[in-house]
Amino acid sequence: MKKIPVRQINTSHHELPSSERFKIRSVEDILAGKDLVHDLHRHDFYFILAIQKGNGHHDIDFTSYKVTDHTIFFLRPGQVHQLELKSGSTGFLVEFNTGFYHPREHLAGQRLRKASNKNYCKLQVTRFNKLMNILTTMLQEYNYREDGYQDIIRASLDIFFIEFVRESPNPKTVKTTANPYTQERYEEFQALVEKHIATHKQVSQYCILMNLSPYQLNEITKSSIGKTASDLINEQIILEAKRYLLATNNQVKEIADQLGYEDYSYFIRFFKKHIGQSPEAFRQHFT
Repeated sequence: MKKIPVRQINTSHHELPSSERFKIRSVEDILAGKDLVHDLHRHDFYFILAIQKGNGHHDIDFTSYKVTDHTIFFLRPGQVHQLELKSGSTGFLVEFNTGFYHPREHLAGQRLRKASNKNYCKLQVTRFNKLMNILTTMLQEYNYREDGYQDIIRASLDIFFIEFVRESPNPKTVKTTANPYTQERYEEFQALVEKHIATHKQVSQYCILMNLSPYQLNEITKSSIGKTASDLINEQIILEAKRYLLATNNQVKEIADQLGYEDYSYFIRFFKKHIGQSPEAFRQHFT
Protein backbone atom coordinates (compact mmCIF):
# COMPACT_ATOMS: atom_id res chain seq x y z
CA MET A 1 0.00 0.00 0.00
CA LYS A 2 1.41 3.35 -1.03
CA LYS A 3 1.53 6.08 1.61
CA ILE A 4 1.38 9.81 1.10
CA PRO A 5 4.97 11.05 0.60
CA VAL A 6 6.33 12.41 3.89
CA ARG A 7 9.19 14.89 3.71
CA GLN A 8 11.72 15.44 6.47
CA ILE A 9 14.02 18.34 7.24
CA ASN A 10 17.48 18.03 5.75
CA THR A 11 20.02 20.18 7.54
CA SER A 12 23.79 20.41 7.38
CA HIS A 13 24.07 21.72 10.94
CA HIS A 14 25.60 18.60 12.43
CA GLU A 15 25.98 20.10 15.92
CA LEU A 16 22.24 19.66 16.49
CA PRO A 17 21.12 16.25 17.80
CA SER A 18 19.55 14.10 15.07
CA SER A 19 16.14 14.41 16.75
CA GLU A 20 16.28 18.23 16.65
CA ARG A 21 15.67 19.78 13.28
CA PHE A 22 15.43 23.44 12.33
CA LYS A 23 16.01 25.19 9.03
CA ILE A 24 15.38 28.69 7.70
CA ARG A 25 16.08 29.90 4.17
CA SER A 26 15.22 32.89 2.05
CA VAL A 27 12.67 32.21 -0.67
CA GLU A 28 15.02 33.84 -3.19
CA ASP A 29 17.72 31.25 -2.47
CA ILE A 30 15.23 28.39 -2.74
CA LEU A 31 13.87 29.55 -6.09
CA ALA A 32 17.27 30.50 -7.57
CA GLY A 33 15.52 32.36 -10.38
CA LYS A 34 13.17 29.48 -11.26
CA ASP A 35 9.54 28.59 -10.56
CA LEU A 36 8.94 26.08 -7.78
CA VAL A 37 6.39 23.27 -8.10
CA HIS A 38 5.81 20.74 -5.29
CA ASP A 39 3.23 17.97 -5.78
CA LEU A 40 0.98 16.72 -2.97
CA HIS A 41 2.95 15.61 0.07
CA ARG A 42 2.97 15.95 3.83
CA HIS A 43 5.66 16.82 6.39
CA ASP A 44 6.65 15.42 9.76
CA PHE A 45 7.51 18.96 10.87
CA TYR A 46 6.05 22.49 11.14
CA PHE A 47 6.26 24.61 7.99
CA ILE A 48 6.04 28.42 7.86
CA LEU A 49 6.14 30.22 4.51
CA ALA A 50 6.24 34.02 4.78
CA ILE A 51 5.80 35.73 1.41
CA GLN A 52 6.90 39.35 1.25
CA LYS A 53 6.31 39.60 -2.49
CA GLY A 54 5.11 36.73 -4.61
CA ASN A 55 2.69 34.93 -6.87
CA GLY A 56 1.46 31.37 -7.09
CA HIS A 57 -0.99 28.95 -5.52
CA HIS A 58 -0.87 26.95 -2.33
CA ASP A 59 -3.32 24.12 -1.67
CA ILE A 60 -3.48 23.03 1.99
CA ASP A 61 -5.72 20.07 2.81
CA PHE A 62 -7.61 20.74 -0.44
CA THR A 63 -8.34 24.37 0.29
CA SER A 64 -6.76 26.55 -2.38
CA TYR A 65 -5.09 29.86 -1.54
CA LYS A 66 -3.57 32.43 -3.86
CA VAL A 67 -0.01 33.41 -2.99
CA THR A 68 0.15 37.19 -2.74
CA ASP A 69 2.25 39.83 -1.04
CA HIS A 70 2.35 39.89 2.78
CA THR A 71 0.89 36.41 3.30
CA ILE A 72 1.92 33.72 5.76
CA PHE A 73 1.20 30.01 5.45
CA PHE A 74 1.54 27.82 8.54
CA LEU A 75 1.25 24.01 8.35
CA ARG A 76 1.17 21.47 11.15
CA PRO A 77 2.87 18.07 10.81
CA GLY A 78 0.67 15.69 8.85
CA GLN A 79 -1.18 18.23 6.73
CA VAL A 80 -1.16 17.63 2.96
CA HIS A 81 -0.24 20.43 0.60
CA GLN A 82 1.02 21.31 -2.84
CA LEU A 83 2.73 24.54 -3.76
CA GLU A 84 3.39 26.54 -6.92
CA LEU A 85 5.60 29.58 -6.40
CA LYS A 86 6.69 31.91 -9.19
CA SER A 87 10.26 33.09 -9.66
CA GLY A 88 10.89 36.51 -8.22
CA SER A 89 8.97 35.76 -5.03
CA THR A 90 10.65 36.87 -1.80
CA GLY A 91 10.34 35.99 1.87
CA PHE A 92 11.35 33.18 4.21
CA LEU A 93 10.71 29.45 4.67
CA VAL A 94 11.01 28.09 8.21
CA GLU A 95 10.94 24.39 9.08
CA PHE A 96 11.23 22.87 12.54
CA ASN A 97 10.18 19.72 14.36
CA THR A 98 8.96 19.10 17.89
CA GLY A 99 12.41 17.92 18.91
CA PHE A 100 13.80 21.40 18.27
CA TYR A 101 10.84 23.43 19.54
CA HIS A 102 8.64 21.81 22.14
CA PRO A 103 7.37 24.48 24.54
CA ARG A 104 7.28 23.38 28.14
CA GLU A 105 5.25 26.32 29.33
CA HIS A 106 1.51 25.86 29.03
CA LEU A 107 0.83 29.26 27.43
CA ALA A 108 3.61 28.77 24.87
CA GLY A 109 2.10 25.45 23.85
CA GLN A 110 -1.28 27.09 23.45
CA ARG A 111 0.19 29.81 21.24
CA LEU A 112 1.84 27.24 18.98
CA ARG A 113 -1.48 25.41 18.57
CA LYS A 114 -3.35 28.62 17.82
CA ALA A 115 -0.69 29.79 15.36
CA SER A 116 -0.49 26.47 13.51
CA ASN A 117 -4.28 26.36 13.19
CA LYS A 118 -4.03 29.44 10.96
CA ASN A 119 -3.01 27.84 7.68
CA TYR A 120 -3.29 31.12 5.81
CA CYS A 121 -3.24 34.78 6.83
CA LYS A 122 -2.82 37.99 4.85
CA LEU A 123 -1.45 40.78 7.04
CA GLN A 124 -1.24 44.53 6.89
CA VAL A 125 2.17 45.78 5.76
CA THR A 126 3.30 47.13 9.13
CA ARG A 127 2.27 43.97 10.95
CA PHE A 128 3.88 41.74 8.36
CA ASN A 129 7.14 43.70 8.60
CA LYS A 130 7.29 43.06 12.36
CA LEU A 131 7.24 39.33 11.66
CA MET A 132 9.82 39.72 8.89
CA ASN A 133 12.20 41.38 11.35
CA ILE A 134 11.90 38.35 13.65
CA LEU A 135 12.56 35.98 10.75
CA THR A 136 15.56 38.05 9.66
CA THR A 137 17.06 37.66 13.13
CA MET A 138 16.48 33.90 12.99
CA LEU A 139 18.20 33.64 9.61
CA GLN A 140 21.22 35.58 10.86
CA GLU A 141 21.53 33.39 13.95
CA TYR A 142 21.13 30.26 11.85
CA ASN A 143 23.84 31.33 9.41
CA TYR A 144 26.38 32.68 11.92
CA ARG A 145 25.88 29.87 14.48
CA GLU A 146 27.50 31.71 17.35
CA ASP A 147 27.34 30.39 20.88
CA GLY A 148 23.73 30.00 22.03
CA TYR A 149 22.22 30.54 18.59
CA GLN A 150 19.70 27.70 19.07
CA ASP A 151 18.38 29.37 22.22
CA ILE A 152 17.98 32.69 20.41
CA ILE A 153 16.12 30.96 17.57
CA ARG A 154 13.75 29.24 20.03
CA ALA A 155 13.15 32.56 21.80
CA SER A 156 12.52 34.19 18.41
CA LEU A 157 9.97 31.50 17.60
CA ASP A 158 8.22 32.30 20.88
CA ILE A 159 8.01 35.97 19.89
CA PHE A 160 6.91 35.10 16.36
CA PHE A 161 3.99 33.01 17.63
CA ILE A 162 2.92 35.73 20.07
CA GLU A 163 2.91 38.35 17.30
CA PHE A 164 1.28 36.04 14.77
CA VAL A 165 -1.58 35.06 17.06
CA ARG A 166 -2.00 38.64 18.26
CA GLU A 167 -1.93 40.39 14.92
CA SER A 168 -3.27 38.04 12.30
CA PRO A 169 -6.97 37.25 11.87
CA ASN A 170 -7.89 33.67 11.08
CA PRO A 171 -10.24 33.73 8.07
CA LYS A 172 -11.86 30.46 9.21
CA THR A 173 -12.47 31.51 12.79
CA VAL A 174 -16.06 31.40 14.02
CA LYS A 175 -16.67 34.20 16.52
CA THR A 176 -17.80 32.66 19.78
CA THR A 177 -18.02 33.48 23.45
CA ALA A 178 -15.83 30.52 24.45
CA ASN A 179 -13.74 31.17 27.56
CA PRO A 180 -10.01 30.31 27.73
CA TYR A 181 -10.68 26.94 29.42
CA THR A 182 -13.22 25.95 26.77
CA GLN A 183 -10.90 27.01 23.97
CA GLU A 184 -8.03 25.06 25.49
CA ARG A 185 -10.09 21.87 25.81
CA TYR A 186 -11.35 22.31 22.23
CA GLU A 187 -7.78 22.54 20.95
CA GLU A 188 -6.88 19.45 22.99
CA PHE A 189 -9.79 17.57 21.41
CA GLN A 190 -8.77 18.73 17.94
CA ALA A 191 -5.21 17.45 18.44
CA LEU A 192 -6.46 14.09 19.74
CA VAL A 193 -8.77 13.63 16.75
CA GLU A 194 -5.93 14.31 14.32
CA LYS A 195 -3.70 11.82 16.13
CA HIS A 196 -6.16 8.96 16.74
CA ILE A 197 -8.67 9.17 13.88
CA ALA A 198 -7.72 5.75 12.46
CA THR A 199 -8.59 3.99 15.71
CA HIS A 200 -10.98 6.37 17.53
CA LYS A 201 -14.18 7.33 15.71
CA GLN A 202 -16.64 7.51 18.59
CA VAL A 203 -17.25 10.54 20.79
CA SER A 204 -17.17 8.26 23.85
CA GLN A 205 -13.55 7.29 23.10
CA TYR A 206 -12.42 10.90 23.24
CA CYS A 207 -14.46 11.50 26.36
CA ILE A 208 -12.41 8.80 28.08
CA LEU A 209 -9.13 10.35 26.88
CA MET A 210 -10.21 13.80 28.09
CA ASN A 211 -12.07 12.71 31.23
CA LEU A 212 -15.25 14.46 30.07
CA SER A 213 -18.86 13.43 29.61
CA PRO A 214 -20.35 13.47 26.07
CA TYR A 215 -22.47 16.44 27.12
CA GLN A 216 -19.40 18.38 28.32
CA LEU A 217 -17.41 17.63 25.16
CA ASN A 218 -20.28 18.68 22.90
CA GLU A 219 -20.72 21.90 24.84
CA ILE A 220 -17.01 22.60 24.36
CA THR A 221 -17.05 22.05 20.61
CA LYS A 222 -20.32 23.89 20.06
CA SER A 223 -19.13 26.87 22.10
CA SER A 224 -15.80 26.96 20.26
CA ILE A 225 -16.77 26.37 16.64
CA GLY A 226 -20.54 25.79 16.50
CA LYS A 227 -20.29 22.07 15.70
CA THR A 228 -20.78 18.84 17.64
CA ALA A 229 -17.90 16.55 18.53
CA SER A 230 -19.29 13.95 16.15
CA ASP A 231 -19.29 16.52 13.30
CA LEU A 232 -15.62 17.24 13.86
CA ILE A 233 -14.70 13.55 14.00
CA ASN A 234 -16.53 12.91 10.73
CA GLU A 235 -14.83 15.91 9.10
CA GLN A 236 -11.41 14.54 10.07
CA ILE A 237 -12.25 11.12 8.61
CA ILE A 238 -13.30 12.72 5.33
CA LEU A 239 -10.22 14.93 5.25
CA GLU A 240 -7.89 11.97 5.76
CA ALA A 241 -9.76 10.01 3.10
CA LYS A 242 -9.34 12.87 0.62
CA ARG A 243 -5.64 13.01 1.42
CA TYR A 244 -5.17 9.36 0.46
CA LEU A 245 -7.47 9.50 -2.55
CA LEU A 246 -5.63 12.41 -4.15
CA ALA A 247 -2.06 11.89 -2.93
CA THR A 248 -1.79 8.12 -3.60
CA ASN A 249 -3.03 5.62 -6.17
CA ASN A 250 -4.22 3.18 -3.48
CA GLN A 251 -7.44 1.29 -4.06
CA VAL A 252 -10.47 2.42 -2.06
CA LYS A 253 -10.37 -0.83 -0.10
CA GLU A 254 -6.77 -0.10 0.93
CA ILE A 255 -7.66 3.44 1.99
CA ALA A 256 -10.59 2.15 4.05
CA ASP A 257 -8.20 -0.25 5.78
CA GLN A 258 -5.72 2.59 6.39
CA LEU A 259 -8.50 4.55 8.11
CA GLY A 260 -9.51 1.59 10.29
CA TYR A 261 -12.60 0.34 8.39
CA GLU A 262 -12.84 -3.43 8.10
CA ASP A 263 -15.99 -3.12 5.98
CA TYR A 264 -14.91 -0.98 3.05
CA SER A 265 -18.47 -0.87 1.66
CA TYR A 266 -19.49 0.95 4.84
CA PHE A 267 -16.63 3.40 4.27
CA ILE A 268 -17.91 4.05 0.73
CA ARG A 269 -21.42 4.75 2.03
CA PHE A 270 -20.03 7.02 4.73
CA PHE A 271 -17.95 8.99 2.21
CA LYS A 272 -20.82 9.32 -0.25
CA LYS A 273 -23.18 10.51 2.49
CA HIS A 274 -20.85 13.37 3.40
CA ILE A 275 -19.43 14.29 -0.01
CA GLY A 276 -22.29 13.40 -2.34
CA GLN A 277 -20.22 11.08 -4.52
CA SER A 278 -18.26 7.87 -4.17
CA PRO A 279 -14.53 7.92 -3.32
CA GLU A 280 -13.63 6.86 -6.87
CA ALA A 281 -15.85 9.54 -8.40
CA PHE A 282 -14.24 12.12 -6.13
CA ARG A 283 -10.77 10.97 -7.18
CA GLN A 284 -11.60 11.06 -10.89
CA HIS A 285 -13.08 14.55 -10.57
CA PHE A 286 -9.78 15.94 -9.25
CA THR A 287 -7.36 13.97 -11.44
